[in-house]
Amino acid sequence: MSEIAEFTRHLGHYLPSPDIALVERAFEFSESAHRGQFRKSGEPYITHPLAVASILSEWRLDAEGLAAALLHDVMEDTSVKRSEIESTFGKPVAAIVDGLSKLDQIEFATREDAQAESFRKMLLAMARDVRVILIKLADRLHNMRTLDAMAPSHRKRIARETMDIYAPIANRLGLNALFLELQDLSFKHLYPLRYRVLAHAIKMARGNRREVMNRLLDVIRDGLARANIAAVVTGREKTVFSVYKKMREKHYTFSQVFDIYGVRVLVADKSTCYAALGVLHELYKPIPGKFKDYIAIPKANGYQSLHTTLFGPFGTPLEAQLRTHDMHRVAEAGVAAHWLYKSGGQLDLAEAQRETHRWLQSLLEIQSESRDSKEFLEHVKGDLFPDEIYLFTPKGKIMALPRGATAVDFAYGVHTDIGHHCVAARINYELLPLRTELRNGDHVEILTSPTARPNPSWLSFVTTGKARSRIRHYLKGLQQQESAALGERLLNKALETLNIEPESITWDRWEALAKEYAAKTQLEILADIGLGKRLSFVVAQALTRQPGKADDAGATATPPKAAALTLRGVEGVAIQYAKCCRPIPGDAVIGQFRKGQGLIVHLRDCATLRKQRIDGGELVDVEWAPDVQGVFDCGIRVLVADRRGMLAELATTIGNADANIDTVSMERPDGGDVAMFFGLQVRDRRHLAHVIRALHRIPDVRRVQRART
Repeated sequence: MSEIAEFTRHLGHYLPSPDIALVERAFEFSESAHRGQFRKSGEPYITHPLAVASILSEWRLDAEGLAAALLHDVMEDTSVKRSEIESTFGKPVAAIVDGLSKLDQIEFATREDAQAESFRKMLLAMARDVRVILIKLADRLHNMRTLDAMAPSHRKRIARETMDIYAPIANRLGLNALFLELQDLSFKHLYPLRYRVLAHAIKMARGNRREVMNRLLDVIRDGLARANIAAVVTGREKTVFSVYKKMREKHYTFSQVFDIYGVRVLVADKSTCYAALGVLHELYKPIPGKFKDYIAIPKANGYQSLHTTLFGPFGTPLEAQLRTHDMHRVAEAGVAAHWLYKSGGQLDLAEAQRETHRWLQSLLEIQSESRDSKEFLEHVKGDLFPDEIYLFTPKGKIMALPRGATAVDFAYGVHTDIGHHCVAARINYELLPLRTELRNGDHVEILTSPTARPNPSWLSFVTTGKARSRIRHYLKGLQQQESAALGERLLNKALETLNIEPESITWDRWEALAKEYAAKTQLEILADIGLGKRLSFVVAQALTRQPGKADDAGATATPPKAAALTLRGVEGVAIQYAKCCRPIPGDAVIGQFRKGQGLIVHLRDCATLRKQRIDGGELVDVEWAPDVQGVFDCGIRVLVADRRGMLAELATTIGNADANIDTVSMERPDGGDVAMFFGLQVRDRRHLAHVIRALHRIPDVRRVQRART
């Protein structure tokens, strides 16, 4: 093929002959494996991996990476196995190809599950070798360039996936040119009509703009030359999607967006950037608040530049970017610049590489704490924000977080232990709550307490994947501990009914049972009892039977009547109080085991419980402890006359009765009166009766009754 000859000729500019030989062998292997396969467009399939490798050669990717690019589909689409690639091309190439292969051999419940698990596999492979994602992004770019051959429904699905996942990853890795092209191609296939209309409008408007732009560039070049600054000055073209995005976000018309001109100034070094900025500010007045210094404070992906917006000629806004030539290469190529310029270039990529490495390592940490692939993908998506804010720690260190991040995100960004024990934040020296949204340039100090712990409500406002995964991991561990404590109490009661002392169960017996149940520890078995996954009586029988001897009664035996489980009110997440009937201390109650949820406490006459089909093993006798602690949710319905100030009087009376109001709602039944529903927190039935008596003393209260639902 003439294409491979031209490709290898291009490789000769930066690869030695042995490396080119490896790439040629990979091409021959791939061509043989894909022989007889064709793309939707009708072209031989080998044209696709060759095109992917050609894109990567522009970034000067090494020979192993190019070989993996040529082989990236052979495991997925042919009968070739990893072992064959490993023996022919070596372990690194085989590991990259395996990381790029989807999990087609595993059965998943839904397409979304399969897709999420494939993303998880790819991102974890990328965390070990960044070449995995570079090849995947080049693969996606070529697929997007040739997407017209696909069916419309497939085009939309692939374009949405590209816009949501691959374009943000390209941006996160600093691959700006790739990021912009993926966005434009995704927009073209998601909204074809909007794309055609805007693309045509941009083409028509370009002719009118050219003369103004050329005049602007000449003025800037002359100004810089007079200041003895050597610079390359070019105009910046807007992409179709960037025009559309600005129209949507700013509610601009097309003419308003296209009246903004953009220039880019490239100079030799950092100090010259600031000197050139001074020249531009002399030529055209800067617009206040529109200056950003990404040189002093680089973006997390390594991007550095000065951004300023000026009042151009005739009052048209002029957006200018000023950077060095090295900064421009990083801005366009991101982490790929590591391969582009590592062979003797002057480019300093240390900080960008460190930031990328930190992000990739955070993926491994998030993966270890995520329960499933969808949760992992959700955390990663949360970290792919295009906009960032820059914050200062008390010691003056700069930290980048996604826009919308809160003090809790900042706390977990500093250290997991700081996040777990944070209680408040001092933002710009003012004490504020943890849910406070941070703004660019804020000075943030986190206050901690050794007794504090993560609150489940934090999950409703944190934005970073790291914070969300750490909180969920902690709560999962907490639930296991509390479930194990409940399971131990239930097991002890079951052992007592068998006249067995819990202390008499030996450690060897526990180890044998753990092996029998395929459980890792005794804690896991106890947690399973507390979560309702195992019956306490069956576990008690298994612990007390002789080793090697089958249980005569088996799991179907009817357990002796056990003593009721005592509710103390401080059990945490292992014991929950049913929302359908809202029991409080003093009520006659019964417990129901729900698999994976633990023990749910209901009223004995709960209508919802009666309607369910319940196995007798699910129910357990429970009773309130004499010294039950805490407050419990309950509800009351109050029928009152419709008069001004009635709600305030009712709320005051409830507060004076030492009860807390959680929710309020109302409706108007026939007759002109108003029915008010109060969600209350009370200690027990006596406390509730005290509240009801206090309400009855209000003259315009017609009726007060407890609302079970």
